[in-house]
Amino acid sequence: MKNATIKPPRLRAGDTVAAVSLSWGGPGAIPHRYLAGKRQFEQEFGIQVLEMPNTLKSPEWLSRNPQARAEDLMQAFTDPTIKAVVSTIGGEDSIRLLPYVDLKVLRNNPKIFCGYSDSTVTHFMCAKAGVTSLYGPSFMSGFGENCGMHRYLADSFRQLAFSAQPVGPISPNMEGWTVEFLNWEDPANLSVKRTLQPCTGWKWLQGKGVVRGPLLGGCIEVVDWLRGTELWPEQSVWDGSILFFETSEEAIPPLTLKRLLRVLGACGSLQKAKALLFGRPGGFKNPASSDQYDKAILSAINEELGLTHLPIITDMDFGHTDPLMTIPYGIEAQIDCDAKVFSICEAAVS
Repeated sequence: MKNATIKPPRLRAGDTVAAVSLSWGGPGAIPHRYLAGKRQFEQEFGIQVLEMPNTLKSPEWLSRNPQARAEDLMQAFTDPTIKAVVSTIGGEDSIRLLPYVDLKVLRNNPKIFCGYSDSTVTHFMCAKAGVTSLYGPSFMSGFGENCGMHRYLADSFRQLAFSAQPVGPISPNMEGWTVEFLNWEDPANLSVKRTLQPCTGWKWLQGKGVVRGPLLGGCIEVVDWLRGTELWPEQSVWDGSILFFETSEEAIPPLTLKRLLRVLGACGSLQKAKALLFGRPGGFKNPASSDQYDKAILSAINEELGLTHLPIITDMDFGHTDPLMTIPYGIEAQIDCDAKVFSICEAAVS
């Protein structure tokens, strides 16, 4: 994203990170799940986690008070003792924070923000403010994985958040993936490791040669909610970007994905993109479901928009399957279609 030019300072062991509940009040509803993610995060990275004033409030209270959620975000960014901000969990109504967020606060106090799913809204706030952010795990999902976080996830976050060196080529996860549902409300499930399905690597659907561009995207359903708001990027931001999209745990039908891409085409947001990256479909236990998504993607991109030249990679390791890698907004990436290599060309932090 061309206007996301400010890289926040990198994390260091001993730093303090704020936990914010920007949408659903998961920590208040299922405290043992949140505490497990907090503990695993602190132990893995040597970081202290600090809750903001409303982080642990009930889902009902947080739903009634979007301004309080926004104030937590603003306080976390302005507090100089806090070095990064991590979402506790997603949800569906972060967009209600928009009237209460001052984008100048984000720009004048750049620091790492990490989360995914409904946190796409906050990432677009950071991007509009001109600050790089990290599309990655939350405390309750990802960092709070049963029996400890996945090594692929931890290594990816560490590389993006703790190092000011260029990232380089990203390898696919080959240790297995999962969307298995084990009820979070049962504390005993924290000790039950979820079943992993075999990884077959990423799928390179089309494209030739080498392309480069800044990264822009998120959960495609949430991206669609932002159309018409002040957070929607100008056309110049879409042009030349490498777009990354993933779908939520609601497992939207392939036809819905096709329609969402159709709308992005109607907005002119796809025609000048350099490439498209798609996370493994969220919510589906059957690996064959991704083939139906691939057909929907190719139908929208090639048959309807005629973008047969556009490099497309699918089944990548980000979004609503685990483990997930961390992706930086606004940072230059490169796709070598012939060698089948995806690289992040620069550091995401300073």
